[in-house]
Formats: sequence, C-alpha cells, structure tokens
Amino acid sequence: MYAVIKTGGKQYRVEKGQRLDVELVGADDGTVELTPILLVDGKTVLSLPSDLRGAKVKAKVVGQSKGPKVTGFTYKNKSNNSRRWGHRQHYSTIEITGISKGKG
Repeated sequence: MYAVIKTGGKQYRVEKGQRLDVELVGADDGTVELTPILLVDGKTVLSLPSDLRGAKVKAKVVGQSKGPKVTGFTYKNKSNNSRRWGHRQHYSTIEITGISKGKG
C-alpha cells in the first residue's frame, strides 16, 4: 500500500516506514496527520475526494535539517547596481508510521 501526499506545495509518494525531508511542518517533534490525494492498495486505487474521505497518512517528525546553500548575484550594467543573495531551505525529516483508508 502506498499513498501520494501533498505538503509544502510538493507531492510525494510514500510508504509505511519511509523517511523523507519535506518543507517545515507545524510540529517540532511529535506526530503529524497528512491528507492523501491518491491511495493505492493492491489493485484498488482511490483518487476521488469522496473515496478519500477519512483517509489519513500518519507521520512522526524525526528531526530538522537544512538544504544546500543557494547563492545568486544580480547585476545591472551602467547603473552601479549589484546585489548578492543567498538562501538555505529548512526541512523537517518525517517518518511515515501508518496509512489508513478510512470509511470511504
């Protein structure tokens, strides 16, 4: 059984026991419930909102991490305008603890 979840504007295919880095979720440490947008159990595929009513993906927040540093530089000729910038994304590491179908 696997599910496709949406968090942080991205979609992830997850299975029970899998660990992944997602954009920061509200909880520092503890459990998080995510709503699936697709759920596959053998030959059964649930994708309609009426089929997914009550379906949940439970995850445990394992820790926090940072992504790689991204740097950039903008420059405009003849106007003495230049700017250097950087960004480092923060992530939450979660572990999928369970996938439930709900009552459908």
